[in-house]
This record gives sequence, structure tokens and C-alpha cells, in this order.
Amino acid sequence: MEKWEYLTAPLLIHNTKMILDNFGDEGWELVTVLPGQNPEQLVAYFKRKKEQ
Repeated sequence: MEKWEYLTAPLLIHNTKMILDNFGDEGWELVTVLPGQNPEQLVAYFKRKKEQ
């Protein structure tokens, strides 16, 4: 059975691509992006396979 680990991270609208690219380079897959606490912020949810 595959096991997963999860991560949430704030995204700043003006720097989204660089932030997402950095997490992708570390093996994180973007699951969804939801609004944050203010209009300038988003929250990204990631997952990746857990090393056993």
C-alpha cells in the first residue's frame, strides 16, 4: 500500500510560479490552491509518496 505525506504552504500572488517550481523540484505534487486569509495570499496543498 502506498503511503503519502502532505504539506500546506502559503503562496504569495506575485511569486507563485517560483514557489510552486521549488516544491515540485523537491518531489511535491500540487493538489489544490485555496484562498488565504487576505486577498494577497493563497494556500497550496501538496502531497508526495512517503519514503518507506
